[in-house]
Amino acid sequence: MNQNEVLLNVDNLVMHFPIKRGVFQRTVGFVHAVDGVSFDIRKGETLGLVGESGCGKSTTGRTILQLYKPTGGHVYFGKDDLTTLKGEELRILRRKMQMIFQDPYASLNPRMTVEEIVGEPLIVHNLAKGREIRDRVKDLLGLVGLNPAYVDRYPHEFSGGQRQRIGVARALSLNPDLIVCDEPISALDVSIQAQVVNLLEDLQEKFGLTYLFIAHDLSMVRHISDRVAVMYLGVIMELAKRRDLYEHPLHPYTQALLSAVPIPDPIVEETRQRVILTGDVPSPVNPPSGCRFRTRCPIAGQICSEQKPEFRELLPDHRVACHYAERFI
Repeated sequence: MNQNEVLLNVDNLVMHFPIKRGVFQRTVGFVHAVDGVSFDIRKGETLGLVGESGCGKSTTGRTILQLYKPTGGHVYFGKDDLTTLKGEELRILRRKMQMIFQDPYASLNPRMTVEEIVGEPLIVHNLAKGREIRDRVKDLLGLVGLNPAYVDRYPHEFSGGQRQRIGVARALSLNPDLIVCDEPISALDVSIQAQVVNLLEDLQEKFGLTYLFIAHDLSMVRHISDRVAVMYLGVIMELAKRRDLYEHPLHPYTQALLSAVPIPDPIVEETRQRVILTGDVPSPVNPPSGCRFRTRCPIAGQICSEQKPEFRELLPDHRVACHYAERFI
């Protein structure tokens, strides 16, 4: 497999949600959830997307899959621009892109059996009928580490970790190329999180899957990702190979995020410099001018409020949106 072949290219993606008020539901403003995001994902790699809660990570994932119709920008899956496709054309391509949802309790229909949940995509896309569906579901349950005899059980009969495995089996049912993992472990116990991440890694190796792994747990992202994108208030601040980003962050926000991750060595933990951010995250309804991060940035200058920083490549395969990033090289 060519590791450099781009499977997904996101170009200046924008997603604004209108705010409506009054009897006539007039639009009085917009929530700038995603505001000009660009990155690509290569075949067979895992791109981690991290940031604080509410920064637009999950919205980015859902907009890529066209669960939300984007306000602007393009999403190229191979040669196809998903933003221009509708109806049947989009439905056919959807087979190649699947999603694992954050909450295993909310994403499975409590009135459906495991066979109906995992087998539904096969019926929707006319890929199997009757007995074939049951056999395929049993195979998928075995793949994700569940007993194939569980096909007639309902979601309430499973633990959180088992439910998330059912969600993984459903995402795999159509043999997709790309899976968007929307914080797939954040609702699980810590002991179960590692099991689910290991399962995702095993499946990636076995089937050559490509992941967009959305999370706010930086240590877990470090474990699973090849490259990492750091997002803040709807904009990507930094994008680099995992090792480069964790060992040599060039953006003040990335430095602050990484300094909050505890190190399991009491001597290092005691002596290292912590970056404490002041103030709260601004509202996405009225984001700051210029650089989004300037209201909390320890090195912000005059240019930061006047000019939006360009998302530029400062080091090989290491891009950053900061006017003063050179001082960290």
